[in-house]
Amino acid sequence: MELTFFGAAGEVTGSCARLCYDGGTFLVDCGLFQGGRDADRKNLRALDFDLRGLDFVLLTHAHLDHSGLIPRLVSLGYRGKIYATAATVDLLGVMLLDSAHIMEKEAEWINRGKRERNLRRGYEVAPLYTVNQARASLASLRKVAYGEEFTPHPGVRCRFHDAGHILGSAVIELDVESGGAVRKVVFSGDLGQPTRPVLRDPTPIPEADFLIVESTYGNRAHRAMAETERELVSILKDTLERRKGNVIIPAFAVGRTQEMLFVLAGLVRQGKLDGLDVVVDSPMAAAVTELTLRYDELWDDETRELLGWIRAHSERIRLRFVQDVEESKALNNERSGRVIISASGMCEAGRIKHHLRYNIDRSECSIVICGFQAAGTLGRRLVDGARAITLFGERIPVRAAVHTIGGLSAHADQPALLEWLAHFEQPPRRTFVVHGELQAATALADAVDERFGWPHVTVPAAGHCYSLI
Repeated sequence: MELTFFGAAGEVTGSCARLCYDGGTFLVDCGLFQGGRDADRKNLRALDFDLRGLDFVLLTHAHLDHSGLIPRLVSLGYRGKIYATAATVDLLGVMLLDSAHIMEKEAEWINRGKRERNLRRGYEVAPLYTVNQARASLASLRKVAYGEEFTPHPGVRCRFHDAGHILGSAVIELDVESGGAVRKVVFSGDLGQPTRPVLRDPTPIPEADFLIVESTYGNRAHRAMAETERELVSILKDTLERRKGNVIIPAFAVGRTQEMLFVLAGLVRQGKLDGLDVVVDSPMAAAVTELTLRYDELWDDETRELLGWIRAHSERIRLRFVQDVEESKALNNERSGRVIISASGMCEAGRIKHHLRYNIDRSECSIVICGFQAAGTLGRRLVDGARAITLFGERIPVRAAVHTIGGLSAHADQPALLEWLAHFEQPPRRTFVVHGELQAATALADAVDERFGWPHVTVPAAGHCYSLI
């Protein structure tokens, strides 16, 4: 067998791995590169390999850095099946269309600017894929239940297990027959932080011949949830009550928005906050929240109980979902007392950019960063202390307080990753540490060596082919 990593090798985004065995070839994930000046170029070149021999695709979850190139894959001629959990398939029905819509709008904005400046008439930027191409790609998706064994192609048996990262996220366990032997290959996908709100903890896996494990936070530990809640309460009280500003929270529409809503409601329920006016300005987040409510069998027990309290005390946490564009624009006139949650989570696209535009230069406001910010993204520049940012061609000073809340991450930290790895009863023959910036991936590889002494722990290079023997 041969394993090639086309993304998320020494970086966080662009997850895509190809496994070739005696009976065929398949991909695990097909994700967008996000952040940095090279992202567009990488996305254009990401599927620059022979797609004709590709037999099937497996998706660990719906985040675009794992699934966002599916429309392009299909538009380039792939006609096979794409397997994912039921919740992931339902989420992609929202997310891929939204991604395509944003791409079309951004291309339209760039082309309009070129025409207004009379630059290179006849040359226009095209979106990576269109809404119609995204919609067409949904027909390739196939739903699979957690724990159900299925055979996507001769010589491969597959099972999806709950990864606890976002709704529908999966650890993928494969038995692959090649060279007269059956080898177990496990892809962790993105693993959730144990005991965090909403979702169940990641499922432990007892064995693997070859393991591919994420390392987004492979070099650090998250703050304790109690400490995170104290900090969040302090920020909210200081901004909303004392300084009379708004709190702007960039949040991924899938997972982070829903988790933040439950955290805020929990703080009100515990009496740590008197009450809140919360606006979720993201059509996709609204749709995903509806899906999250539909899949309540995937929640932990505490979240089910909290939802009952929210429904009974709607006057204490006043929640409003905004979908209409004009209603979204009207939020620009609401100068105080609001918690505004909007996408995208890394501030690269969508309505969050407008809310930053109208609040980030106001010293009475706060920006709360509550998720991983990839290198090169606007969110990362804010975390790194940028004093000014460029939005819609305008240079804007950063006067709002920028806070980074680490304890709400949807990714397992280093201690949680090591605890998940501790369930393997025997060392894998080879372990690949992926989906982390080089420093984080290397730190996790070193920690695995120090704690477990496993052989052949590798931080793979993008585009390199590894023999699994």
